[in-house]
Amino acid sequence: MPQHLISLHNALARNPLLRLGAPVSLDVDLGEHVAIVGPNGAGKSLLVDLLTGKLPLLEGFPCYDFSPSESQMAYDNIRYIAFRDTYGSADASYYYQQRWNQTEQEDVPTVRELLAWCRDEEAKSQLLSFLGLDTLIDKRIILLSSGELRKFQLAKAMLSRPRLLIMDNPFIGLDAPTRTMLGELLTKLAEEYGLHLILVLSMLDDIPPFITHVVPVEGLIVGEKLTRESYLEQFASADAARCAADEETLQKVERWVAEVPYSGTNFTGDEVVKLNRVSIRYEERTILSELDWLVKRGERWALTGDNGSGKSTLLSLVCADNPQSYACDIALFGRQRGSGESIWEIKKHIGYVSPEMHRAYLKNLPTIEIVASGLHDSIGLYLRPKDEEMAECLRWMEIFGIEGLKERPFMQLSSGEQRLALLARAFVKDPELLILDEPLHGLDTYNRRRVKRIIEAFCRRQDKTLVMVTHYANELPQSINKRKVLPSPLKGGRLT
Repeated sequence: MPQHLISLHNALARNPLLRLGAPVSLDVDLGEHVAIVGPNGAGKSLLVDLLTGKLPLLEGFPCYDFSPSESQMAYDNIRYIAFRDTYGSADASYYYQQRWNQTEQEDVPTVRELLAWCRDEEAKSQLLSFLGLDTLIDKRIILLSSGELRKFQLAKAMLSRPRLLIMDNPFIGLDAPTRTMLGELLTKLAEEYGLHLILVLSMLDDIPPFITHVVPVEGLIVGEKLTRESYLEQFASADAARCAADEETLQKVERWVAEVPYSGTNFTGDEVVKLNRVSIRYEERTILSELDWLVKRGERWALTGDNGSGKSTLLSLVCADNPQSYACDIALFGRQRGSGESIWEIKKHIGYVSPEMHRAYLKNLPTIEIVASGLHDSIGLYLRPKDEEMAECLRWMEIFGIEGLKERPFMQLSSGEQRLALLARAFVKDPELLILDEPLHGLDTYNRRRVKRIIEAFCRRQDKTLVMVTHYANELPQSINKRKVLPSPLKGGRLT
């Protein structure tokens, strides 16, 4: 009889708001590496909460067998990395622009300080070197890029030597070499150290080779555990049918985007963004070095570069979130930065979404109010929109397929549903410059297709300019006609 590391028997959460659609019975056996997959809002995180014993149960019970580990407690043997861009102890007082405000970082711990609890210096040194974190050991945690932060979270979890590691969308935000490295590392850990892995994935067709079994979740129902090969075969067949069935809806969405009324407040200049020999430094680290960049009206740019190359820092300059932008030679919409314009005059022309914004957006308002906050670039809703403005918000929610969530509190949405709401927030004022930093983070296969078509349709509107960051080439719209590649960071954080 196989050893069940985790066994659920008709488990049903006590809290009705945290229940799946039916009691869950599921075994995770010795030697298995499992992927939990499903659309956004399907209930994947609720299943993880049942597996880890986080939820008090009305019915059923979880059983654990982590032998030969001395402890059989889930707390001692399971580590869960949610990859929500958390900064650990720096989280409590974190606000959106804090990453760019050097004077607000003095009390933020470094990577070294947050890993000081691990006394095995040799193991720590080897792991940090393998993950490429050894050069970042004295970097403040809040200054890590999205990809660097994920590697840090992984290192922290690995150093506690868990028997089972659960990771939520571990590959998002990582550049291609790091994704390959992470896959190889996980395979090695599974083979040589007896680590068991459960991955929670939104990309339904991207199941790493080391995964042995897949548990599909859809509509709050946990499906039968399948072998990886059986799942991929079934998914390929179902996806082909879904693609054909969705085409009419996607064409209708494209028409809706084309029919959005123009605001009539567009600027008239040809230059949207102009950077002249821009440099950004934090203490001894150079993030951007003498960077020139000209973005003209109607251009569609892909902004690329490895993790830590400065993409988010560059965008923080354009969006007026970085205080150093006023010391740089930057012009936006034909106006020199610091020439008397307010931050709000800049932002009213820009639609923006990023991992940093998503992590900092903690307002538990009805989702339609989150979308409406994009009308005035606020974090939360401080001015009540007019009826016609709320109608426009609902139109964009329908375009993104989330109109049914309009009254749902934002913090009760899944991470993918939150990302769709923040995307609608970026589009709602029909911006002249659309800046999308990893816009498809955490979206399922179907929503990725939908959002990509929305971006394509938006770029066909008159005089719209796009800057998009992604580490997946296939996420870029076909209309991309310009590329800016930031050089990789060298030892000590300097750029080539």
